[in-house]
Amino acid sequence: MLFLGATAYPQPTTGDRMQSDRIFTDQKVNDAFQDGEWFRLRMRYGILNASYATVMLRETTFRDQAVYHVAATGKTTGFARWFFRVDDYFDSYFEKDVVRPIHFVRNISEGSYKRHVEIDFDHNTQTGLMHDLLKETKTEITYAPNLQDLVSTYYFLRNHLDLDGIQVGETAAVNLIYDKEPFAFRFRFLGYENLKTKFGIVPCIKFRPYVDEGRIFRENGGLSLWVSNDKNRIPIRIVADLRVGSLDVDLESFGGLKHPFKIIVNE
Repeated sequence: MLFLGATAYPQPTTGDRMQSDRIFTDQKVNDAFQDGEWFRLRMRYGILNASYATVMLRETTFRDQAVYHVAATGKTTGFARWFFRVDDYFDSYFEKDVVRPIHFVRNISEGSYKRHVEIDFDHNTQTGLMHDLLKETKTEITYAPNLQDLVSTYYFLRNHLDLDGIQVGETAAVNLIYDKEPFAFRFRFLGYENLKTKFGIVPCIKFRPYVDEGRIFRENGGLSLWVSNDKNRIPIRIVADLRVGSLDVDLESFGGLKHPFKIIVNE
């Protein structure tokens, strides 16, 4: 969610069969994460250590409601920062049991591209108010049930995605908003894979999020995402095939997991 710049986030696309309802559970109690969880991701472009992203989850109170607060930051470092400066910050406040966002902040500075947007959600009326702080505009939005923001989407999927009986190649969708209007963020299940990492051999679940190929991403390429095949389902690796080169994102460190981190071989 932090690693590809302003124009490279997943884009709405059409034309594939989706089976989203069957693979999302209706469980009301969160069982995938807990207060104090954090992880750090390292991004590399070719031989360059391009940037780092840190994601921290905390229990807190927001507008008199008990919520989870996720603070996510990303920035380029070292030599990469000389030719492309990135300072991204995201906030998401969402309900603790059923993952539904209440307040979302996207404050990014990526080269000459800057955005500072706040969104408030009212799930009783399925309406929201988007405040563009740079343009000084406010826009009312309407949406379908279970709308997620860019950050809460990941926690929703960790808690509500049910892979029992899913077939390789099946596609699902989540209602998502991060910029102008809601759209269906789609991803394809690619199967299971044991991935060699700095922690050892980690059993993973592999997905392919749908992106706008040909503009930022290489044709017939795009994104591949691996998450741990345990109850945590934390991100292990992301590979983005770009029109020029590729971007690799790896889990660098983590802590505060709710469940044991599964490793087959500890090297």
